[in-house]
Amino acid sequence: MTQPSMNTRHSARPASAGPKRPFSHSGPKKFGPKKPFGKAAKGGFGAGRRGRKSAFMAGGPKREKYDFSKFVKKAEQIADQKPYVATHTFADFPFVDQLMKNVARKGFIHPTPIQDQAIRPVLEGRDVFGLANTGTGKTGAFILPLVNRVAQNKQEKIIILAPTRELAQQIQDEFRELSFFMTIFSVAAVGGLPIMKQIQEIKRGVSFVIGTPGRVADLIKRNVLDLSKYTTVVLDEADRMLDMGFQEDMEFILGRCAHERQTLFFSATLSPEIKKLTEKYLKNPLFVSVVTGNTSKNIEQNIIRSRREDKVELLHNILITKEAEKVLIFRETKSSVDTLEKELISRGFKVAGIHGDKRNRERIKTLKSFKENQISILIATDVAARGLDIPDVTHVINFDLPNDYDTYVHRIGRTGRASKTGTALTFVPG
Repeated sequence: MTQPSMNTRHSARPASAGPKRPFSHSGPKKFGPKKPFGKAAKGGFGAGRRGRKSAFMAGGPKREKYDFSKFVKKAEQIADQKPYVATHTFADFPFVDQLMKNVARKGFIHPTPIQDQAIRPVLEGRDVFGLANTGTGKTGAFILPLVNRVAQNKQEKIIILAPTRELAQQIQDEFRELSFFMTIFSVAAVGGLPIMKQIQEIKRGVSFVIGTPGRVADLIKRNVLDLSKYTTVVLDEADRMLDMGFQEDMEFILGRCAHERQTLFFSATLSPEIKKLTEKYLKNPLFVSVVTGNTSKNIEQNIIRSRREDKVELLHNILITKEAEKVLIFRETKSSVDTLEKELISRGFKVAGIHGDKRNRERIKTLKSFKENQISILIATDVAARGLDIPDVTHVINFDLPNDYDTYVHRIGRTGRASKTGTALTFVPG
């Protein structure tokens, strides 16, 4: 959804950092390749994955199979882009009065393209497959019509699946804001939080179960969750769930939902595996596509060539620029997140890290601090690369190379959102 902009500026430069250092080191210019690094692998970007690893993760000459020029792209000027003209305003949708008040309270007037095209079909009960770039308001495209449906019939039960606990909880937060004062209840069924509390809430009675495939499957196997009563199922970021190895759990869950149901898939890509799932589980679906390309036109993309021993110093020089107000840094492993977090804290930056070994409450607190600008730098593994709606991220920095180009696309999609410009920088060997 289109959200009000935040006007407060928060500089990433620590008070104790002293005078700004020159951006570049002595020697070759770090920004922008003098020539493409290596040669693109046959069939596109890279040679694919082997298990959870790729040539990116292995050192040595295997990196030369990749074309780092894919990480270099100028942002198109916003003025040169044709703005999307919505066919509806939110006032046009037949929402109940309280939902309309909640929408107005959040300051929403014009729906995003995916919302504009998907909300009415979802209200009508149609199966929908929504294909849209990350950061385009897919959550609102299904939450709004489904909250409206439950408001009109409290017997309706809805299950929403998301690939990560962070995304599930983000959907839960959005649900709570849009269902305010409507006596509609939900539970976030995710790992990392006490399962007994989730069981109690389900037994007490909820209209929405918003969870990750693993925890939802566990609740079904414990005979806590009877999905035969659930007449609507939503798979958000369906492609990411497949990437993360959840296909078996997804099919287990879909097979236990009511036979006569509404099924909604939302995804950023349309892979052969996703297409098979849509053919198997969606009935006469409406296909809504608002994909505008692999990466946002609003993102300035570039590379930084560096030796391993120079990387932290080069990163420091980026973080002290006035443009780097809110920065998301990606690292490959949990331990490397912790190491870089300690280093940047020692240099005076307001920074925190998240990864799978952090306690769930700690991760929620860290994300909240980043969203509310209490910290200006967040370091993360790819647990944060997909689906999270973090306002006003100015820079995404790939301190470690992503596994593949799809991961790169989803990482940098955290910036350049809601018609704002952003910067994506990727460290490459040089």
